[in-house]
Amino acid sequence: MDITIDLVPRIGEGRALVAWLLASFVVTFVVTRVITRLIASGRGPFRNTTIGGVHIHHQVYGIFMMIGAGTLMFTYRPDAPWAEILAVVFGAGASLTLDEFALWLRLDDVYWAEEGRRSVDAVMMAAVVGGLLLVGSNPLNDADAGDGAPLVALNIAINLVFAALAILKGRNILGLLGVFIPVVALVATCRLARPRSFWARRRYKPGSRKLERSLRRFPPGRLNRWDKVVDWLARPPAPRPVGPAAPSVVEFGPAVAHVDAPDPATPGTVDGAAPGGQSGKG
Repeated sequence: MDITIDLVPRIGEGRALVAWLLASFVVTFVVTRVITRLIASGRGPFRNTTIGGVHIHHQVYGIFMMIGAGTLMFTYRPDAPWAEILAVVFGAGASLTLDEFALWLRLDDVYWAEEGRRSVDAVMMAAVVGGLLLVGSNPLNDADAGDGAPLVALNIAINLVFAALAILKGRNILGLLGVFIPVVALVATCRLARPRSFWARRRYKPGSRKLERSLRRFPPGRLNRWDKVVDWLARPPAPRPVGPAAPSVVEFGPAVAHVDAPDPATPGTVDGAAPGGQSGKG
């Protein structure tokens, strides 16, 4: 009798492409953040790309990569290794695009601003969804429903509603997990909304008990584990230290003088010569 022990779980054929896509997504995000921090701090050989005076954001490359890879995949349905290559290209393009999610959401360059944290939120939530797909979660799986397919479809629709409500309450991660795990979405919906969430702004009136409870539960400046990770990734880099500032210069008509190095022997003069041959006392 042969006994085989798998120390590493096997990834099914249907999820192998998800593994390649997710790995490319995560690696591209990390590399992109490192490069952008180096550019912003003035370190390293990397520089912004400018064509005709227009700054080209890296989301532009990501959009074209997703369009190209998706078009080739749907058109030709290639086998290995081209399918894996297209999955890598698509994952990298999605990472480049979502890394500037806040920019194309607000139509403003807020990459290192407070609003730029939404880009990191989007990337991390997409990574969570990719991880759930990798382990085989499928919120739309009704293959074994049989005659109960309408009931299963209704259950899926209700679960998606609960997940959407959880996200509106500011429970983003629980809402995404709830798409794949119904109980999580239901629990997140019943919990208190964050004070800055869409739900709280619309449903919690100023001075109401629920708003006060929400502010006590989530006081301004309080960071949970998720917020700490997002802040660490979205924190703007420290500027590169520069050398000592050059001495200030004051212009007197055609002559130029350094004001921090006057001639002590002849105060009120410039370079020891009074204008018009007179003293500098007026």
